[in-house]
Amino acid sequence: MISSELPTIIVPARLASTRFPNKLLADAGGKPLILRTAERLKQQAPEFELFFAVDGDELFEVLSENGFSCVHTQAELPSGTDRIAQANQSLQRHAVINVQADEPLVCREHILALVEGLQKDGADLATLAVPFKKIDHFNDPNQVKVVLDRNGFALYFSRSPIPFDREGKESSFAGAFKHLGMYGYKNSFLEKFSSSRQGKLERIEKLEQLRALEMGCQISVEVVKFDTVGVDIPSDLKKLNFA
Repeated sequence: MISSELPTIIVPARLASTRFPNKLLADAGGKPLILRTAERLKQQAPEFELFFAVDGDELFEVLSENGFSCVHTQAELPSGTDRIAQANQSLQRHAVINVQADEPLVCREHILALVEGLQKDGADLATLAVPFKKIDHFNDPNQVKVVLDRNGFALYFSRSPIPFDREGKESSFAGAFKHLGMYGYKNSFLEKFSSSRQGKLERIEKLEQLRALEMGCQISVEVVKFDTVGVDIPSDLKKLNFA
């Protein structure tokens, strides 16, 4: 039985993708990628209510035919958080967890860490990070960096390598963590976020979480052990190792 006290998982699912058209319907070991993510969430977090916020009929049909609940959202929305906010206008859940539709190896640890982060005093939303292990990952603009304050709240997110070690005395990526694009939100935050315009920093870096910082919100960052495997380009499907 699903507890009404738990956040609801809403997965923003947009079919359009610049680098990988129709990515969420791509074959991932005999099943569409979106269905792999859906089945993984059902297996890893069965006690959580689960919805998909979809942008069209193709995704809706694939998911609903396999027993998953969907909410239609507008095709043109600036971010996944905006898509979730629109879905929750009808669902009206008190708290929501956002899992990326193209990360079918999400772990239970990630979901529970987001729940914990949302419970931190002063947190408007929560997200995840892992330590960097390789310098080339730290320098990769597709791997987002986050730096934290002493209380575990985000100071800034960037595609650039931050912080910059001016004297070269620290390890090359000391003080930075790799951001994992999963979030936990309170409904009050979603309502405020969806009514706010995109901020300058968000537009420059193309990172939706910067809008929250520009709004003055506190983002709790939970550091977890396990990274995820996302699919950005067709060759990434090989990393998933689905039979």
